[in-house]
Amino acid sequence: MNKDEKHELVLALTEKMKEYGNFYITDTANLTVAKVNDIRRKCFESEITMQVAKNSLIKKAMEAAGGDFSPMYDVLKGSSTILFTKSATAPAKLIKQLRKTGEKPILKAAYIDAAVFVGDNQLDTLINLKSKEQLIGEIIGLLQSPAKNVISGLQSGGNKLAGIVKTLQERG
Repeated sequence: MNKDEKHELVLALTEKMKEYGNFYITDTANLTVAKVNDIRRKCFESEITMQVAKNSLIKKAMEAAGGDFSPMYDVLKGSSTILFTKSATAPAKLIKQLRKTGEKPILKAAYIDAAVFVGDNQLDTLINLKSKEQLIGEIIGLLQSPAKNVISGLQSGGNKLAGIVKTLQERG
């Protein structure tokens, strides 16, 4: 690979990092071509873009993308495959599924909405992450709940309240 090709690859990786906002770095070393092709197919089905690149080029792309990727630099050893995705949890679920039939891919690190997760032991944490949309929906639901309770109480208790006021008025 000549200097221009490397530069183009770094630019492409940088753009994907910015475009997707979420990516996983995995170890897929020593897998057969058939297994790698199977992983690629499953990635495509899950709307995950898979890219194999040299660690030095991945690091350059991270530096060019901006953001604090420094905790991830130590995992850039050996063979590295990047999984780009809009969904924060899809690659984690896919890795977990693939691990039922083999020991790889191994999660080296993940970058999810500016948060860094390092190590294969973070896989379950990543699977259980909620998307921004899910969190916003839960917050809106929680905020609406008290207002709904007050309105419902006023509507259903309106007759009771009027009766209590009338009774107190008659006594007084």
